[in-house]
Amino acid sequence: MQASGIRVDGNIGARRMPRFGATEALLLLVAVIWGGSYSAAKTATAQVPVLQFLVLRFGLTFLLLLPALRGLAVPGWRAALAGASVLGLNLLAIFVCETFGVSLTTASNAAFLISLCVAFTPLCEWWLLRERPGRAVLSAAALSLLGAGLLAFQHGGVSGLAWGDGLMVLAAFLRGAMVCLTPRHGRRHGLPALTVTAVQMGVMALGSAALMLAVQGPAWPPLPRTAPFWGAMAFLVLLCTLFAFFVQNHAASRTSPSRVALLMGSEPLWGALIAMLWMGERMTVQGWIGGLLIVGAAWWVTRRTADNA
Repeated sequence: MQASGIRVDGNIGARRMPRFGATEALLLLVAVIWGGSYSAAKTATAQVPVLQFLVLRFGLTFLLLLPALRGLAVPGWRAALAGASVLGLNLLAIFVCETFGVSLTTASNAAFLISLCVAFTPLCEWWLLRERPGRAVLSAAALSLLGAGLLAFQHGGVSGLAWGDGLMVLAAFLRGAMVCLTPRHGRRHGLPALTVTAVQMGVMALGSAALMLAVQGPAWPPLPRTAPFWGAMAFLVLLCTLFAFFVQNHAASRTSPSRVALLMGSEPLWGALIAMLWMGERMTVQGWIGGLLIVGAAWWVTRRTADNA
């Protein structure tokens, strides 16, 4: 997906990494936007039930992506559609856990804990694909779990734990599992990436609607008419999904994997900062140490993976 970067070493005559340019600035902007998604989701779910929020978020995104379904008119579309649907169901499970998690914990905790997916991915590879990770990766995973513990217990003992923290850890694990499932079910068979995304959004919208029907019944609660709610929805649909998709595709062949990893890996830090500014949240010193351990371990793993690609 991403082009190989130029390695930098201490040898005289080594080629320099490209300067920070427009592509890198756009990637950093996406990291900031994704960091803000936790506060936006928390703002929205404070006004509507979580499942109704998910139906609305993914339903609106699917409607905006409807023109992309023209890409289904290619040979092998049925196989690609089936694979995209499987991944869509996996994404639905991730977002159900993640959104309930955000609604039950702080946005800053959510931003840091979801980064555990980087540590969980090699463990899922070991479990699902029987590919044993190296010692460095296992060390990074242990460091991440230590950080998660410091973060979760920053306000005291077991009584200070939030259900949302556990759901965010589960969402991170499911993200790691999805990385392992994607090579098997993510073959596009000639379908444009935007078409696959549209199918996944449709599956997630329908799945959310089915869950809402099962849990809450056929009634559709009236939607809020407040600017914060619709501002949060517009932010999540237009910027966190559509804008981010186009930026990632644009950047894929224009910068190195290691730069992508480092820039996108800053998302949790932005998430915590935005939660402090937007939501008025506060973290303890122990919480910051735990969050930075998670981010540091994630950067280490993604940088090693990108450099070895």
